[in-house]
Amino acid sequence: MFVNRIGIDLGTANVLVYVPKKGIVINEPSVVAVSDDNKVLAVGEEAKEMVGRTPDSITAYRPLRDGVIADYRVTESMIRYFINKVSGGFRIFRPEVMISVPAGATSTEKRAVIDATKQAGAKAAYIIPEPIAAALGAGIPIDTPAGNMIVDIGGGTTEVSILSLGGIVASSSVRVGGDKLDQAIADFIRKKYGLAVGDKTAEEIKIAIGSAVQMTKEKNYEIRGRDMLQGLPKTITVNSTEITESLQVQLEKIILSIRSVLEKTPPELSSDVIDRGMVMTGGSSQLKNLDKLISKATGVAVTIAEDSHLCVAKGTGMALENLDDYKKSSLWK
Repeated sequence: MFVNRIGIDLGTANVLVYVPKKGIVINEPSVVAVSDDNKVLAVGEEAKEMVGRTPDSITAYRPLRDGVIADYRVTESMIRYFINKVSGGFRIFRPEVMISVPAGATSTEKRAVIDATKQAGAKAAYIIPEPIAAALGAGIPIDTPAGNMIVDIGGGTTEVSILSLGGIVASSSVRVGGDKLDQAIADFIRKKYGLAVGDKTAEEIKIAIGSAVQMTKEKNYEIRGRDMLQGLPKTITVNSTEITESLQVQLEKIILSIRSVLEKTPPELSSDVIDRGMVMTGGSSQLKNLDKLISKATGVAVTIAEDSHLCVAKGTGMALENLDDYKKSSLWK
C-alpha cells in the first residue's frame, strides 16, 4: 500500500493511526514488550497481552507517560512498527507524519517526538496540539471569531482549552487521565480490602461500575486478585458507590483545571462558552456521568463528542490532509 502521509495520535494508552482517504486504520495499545538485552519483542495488542504475565527476562510497559515520551528508544521502535504496518512493511518513499502532542508539552518534549518520528522512518514530522486536533475531529469550527471550549481527557493527561480564530486563547494541562483513575481504584481496593489488583482489572472495574457521581441504582462487581497478607488468590465484590468515592480526588483535579481556564478566558469569549457549552473528547470522557459532574461544578453545559476516543486521531488526519493550509496558520511553529 502506497502511503505518503500518516497522522498519529500518540496517546499514553493507545496509538491511533489515520491515513488520508482511508480514515483510522490502526487502534492499538501503546505497549511495548522488551527483553532484558533491550530487544523489542512485541508492540501493540500482542504486547498488552503480556502485561503482568511476563518472566523476569521480559518487560511489557508503556514508553509514554502523561502524554509525552518517557523512553525515547522504545517509542522510536513503536512508531516505526506502526509506520511499517500501515505501509505494508515495504516503503519506496518515506511518508510525512503528523503527530499530536499535549498543549502543555515543553519544547524539549516536542523535539523528542519529532526526532523519534524521523528516526522511525518519516521524511518529515509535524506536530499538532491535542486540543486543536480534538476540536477538528469533533467538528468544531475553530477558525471562526467565537469561543469554543474543548476538554480532552485521555489516558495520561487532561487538556482544557478555549479556541478562537484557529488558535488557543487559554489552556491548562493537568497530568490526570484514565491511568490515574485506574490507579485510584487499585489503591482504594488495596487499602480497604488488602487485595492487590493489576491495571487491567482496575480499568475493567472503572468501565463496568465506575461513575463520576453516585448512581441511583447501586451496581456490584466481582473481582479477583492477590491477598496481600496471605499471598493467596482471593475474590471480593465491590460496589459502585465506593468506586465513585475513590475517583473523587482525581476528578476534582480535572474540575480545578477547567475552572482555571474559565477564569483566564476573556469576557467576550466567556459569553460564547456559556451559549455553546463545552465539548468533551478523549476516551476517559466516557466515564459514566462525568459530563453531569463537570456541568454542575462549572455551570456550563457539557456535550460529549461523537466517537470521543477517536477525535484527536481524526483531527490529526484532517490537519494532515490540509497540510499546506496548516503550515500557513498561526498554529504552525
